[in-house]
Amino acid sequence: MGASNAEINRELTILKRMFSLAFQAGKLLLKPHIPLLREDNVRTGFFEADQFASVYERLPAAIRPAIEFAYITGWRIPSEVLTLQWRNVDFKAAEVRVDPGSTKNRDGRVFPFTDDLDRLLEEQYAEHLKLRKAGIVEPWVFFRMVAEKRGGEKHPRPIRAFAKAWKLVCIAAGCPGRIPHDLRRTAVRNMVRR
Repeated sequence: MGASNAEINRELTILKRMFSLAFQAGKLLLKPHIPLLREDNVRTGFFEADQFASVYERLPAAIRPAIEFAYITGWRIPSEVLTLQWRNVDFKAAEVRVDPGSTKNRDGRVFPFTDDLDRLLEEQYAEHLKLRKAGIVEPWVFFRMVAEKRGGEKHPRPIRAFAKAWKLVCIAAGCPGRIPHDLRRTAVRNMVRR
């Protein structure tokens, strides 16, 4: 009562798996067919340029480069953007690569530099060089400076999550309910429009 088709399908999937395991173990002679219900879970969130600018300007400074990278490339933020290391950036070939096996579909990915992406990565690399000059080797492209203790010396740490900040910023920018994955759809739409 009140369960969505998606919720019902998750339970049916478990039931189907149970029958498959029983069949594989020789406990059943036949595996019953269990049809799944239709799911309409198409996401429709996109950012228009002015909406993105409004969200971007309100973001904490450390998160902005990662969000801009996602807006340009359409890459998945948790698994492809935030995990990006300098070994994946090739300034000579003017491209960014994700290793095979590290993406959702297990394929590698290559994205050629655009003018905006080149500028963004050059700015991030300048920060990397500043840290290196101070004796700190930071492999992550996107990081934030974090103190071990209140008022203590700050050290670079990879960005892991920013859900609370994202939600508050989207509300303040007049885009409530937007999710970071909307940047992926927006990037694809922007590429098609170009």
